[in-house]
Amino acid sequence: MKSAVRRVVTAGLALAAIVATAGCVESGRGDTGSAAAACPFAADPSVTTQARIGYQAIPNADLLVKDRGLLAACLPNAKVEWSQFSSGADVVQAFGAGSLDIGTMGSSPATKALSAPLNLPVRVLWIHDVIGASESLVAKDKSINSIDGLRGKRVATPFGSTAHYSLLAALGRAGIAGDVQLINMKPDAIPGAWNGGQIDAAWVWDPTLSKLREAGGHIVTSSADTAAAGAPTFDLAVASTKFLDQNARFAVVWAKVQDYAVRQLRTKPEDAAVSLGAQLGIEPKLVGPQLAGYTYLDATEQADAKYLGGGFGGDLRKTAEFLVSQGGIDAVGTEPTYRTGIYAEAAKGATA
Repeated sequence: MKSAVRRVVTAGLALAAIVATAGCVESGRGDTGSAAAACPFAADPSVTTQARIGYQAIPNADLLVKDRGLLAACLPNAKVEWSQFSSGADVVQAFGAGSLDIGTMGSSPATKALSAPLNLPVRVLWIHDVIGASESLVAKDKSINSIDGLRGKRVATPFGSTAHYSLLAALGRAGIAGDVQLINMKPDAIPGAWNGGQIDAAWVWDPTLSKLREAGGHIVTSSADTAAAGAPTFDLAVASTKFLDQNARFAVVWAKVQDYAVRQLRTKPEDAAVSLGAQLGIEPKLVGPQLAGYTYLDATEQADAKYLGGGFGGDLRKTAEFLVSQGGIDAVGTEPTYRTGIYAEAAKGATA
């Protein structure tokens, strides 16, 4: 794949200092939600951990956990602080600053965090979702109906994100990586650039994706297609190694709560949509189509040899090989680097 992709950062969009907006959702629900539920298993009052958790507006089990106050219910003596981030790059910066214990980021930022030059002391403890059509390339011009149609066009995506990874994989596969102008934009800045005529297309996720479609955009291809072509992407929960070493019991209960929430997404999607809609600031009826764009894994699947129980280290290393070809990291780490960057104990503990 060509590495000479013309990357243009729009003025005023360079990565700024992180401003965490704890518990800020359009519905007005706070950190523990207003639909507080009882713990679905025996609560553990012995855990007194203080945990700083970073989340993103991605429709997954983490939002259900937050909205229903499940961590407070299952760990009544722990103190949890939730902070919202707009991209995985911001979450990586927070880990670098030592201001976060657990955070959501895509597989590309996670791989970057584990690789040189960052080499952050973090580990992947959960796979929030396997990304499919939820991240897609949307174009304004109806005549653009394939990747080849992007020649000479301006395409926005958040650099370092899973969407960026998928976009570059698609461009490389089509052999036009050097013929497209890529613009680094955070998701919430993309609709304005779209409406203002600064961009022709974007590879992004909801709710931005839906906004662009409402503004007349159409889907050209998706991360499901790039995954089928050999470039899968994921949303992950990453934790600092120090935090995991000192709070193994918290991590297990955290995983049990996530496992419960995943099962709610699978078996009671309409009920789950109420919580996710509240956290995303959208009507519950709009959540269903978003859920269809992801695959959610329960704790047993997470702990399996295909994922955190073994094979996921290979997925991270493959992502690193791609990132180094694009100049995103200095070098691909050794195989043990990515194997030790996985913490399977929490998922395994959640199945006990």
